[in-house]
Amino acid sequence: MNAASGPSAPRAPGPKAELRRRLLAAREETTAAERDRAGSAIRDAVAVLPRLSMGGTVAAYYSVGTEPDTRKLVAALWKQGVYVLLPVFLPGGALDWAAYEGPDGLAPARFGLLEPTGPRYGPDAVARAAAVVCPALAVDRAGRRLGKGAGCYDRALSLVGPNTLTLGVIYDTEFLDEVPAEPHDRPVQGVVTPGGGVRML
Repeated sequence: MNAASGPSAPRAPGPKAELRRRLLAAREETTAAERDRAGSAIRDAVAVLPRLSMGGTVAAYYSVGTEPDTRKLVAALWKQGVYVLLPVFLPGGALDWAAYEGPDGLAPARFGLLEPTGPRYGPDAVARAAAVVCPALAVDRAGRRLGKGAGCYDRALSLVGPNTLTLGVIYDTEFLDEVPAEPHDRPVQGVVTPGGGVRML
């Protein structure tokens, strides 16, 4: 057994890891102005969807860093009277959920996130949402979603029923022909991009 094949030899990154690396590097090249424009386009495309705008419950997320901006969408839904749930990361990778009550009700959390500080409703609260707007690094034409690798949203999506609208939010260049997937990966029903709006898959 040589050093390259021994148990301590580093493994080559798999296709998911390599794709994540490339996509994250590309996101680092986006400017604040581009992210701001993306946020306006995403808000305008999603906030008018009847499933989201009818005053029910929507599980969303509050974007950070180089993610496509969803803060404008969250604020717009909230102002329309939608009950918006945002995730709270739990040890072990599950997501709890608490209500968005305006930007003053958010506090810095792990991983550079902003999380709601109000009462938590449990991981299964997402099952009662009419729609789930979730982060992604890429989505393909079959709805396969590439996340950051923690599996948090795969767990959350496994709790929702077939009548819950699930949307992945990405940049236009991240809508791909094919994304590598594993059995535990949960697809989304649609994709939202700044240039293409909402597309059902």
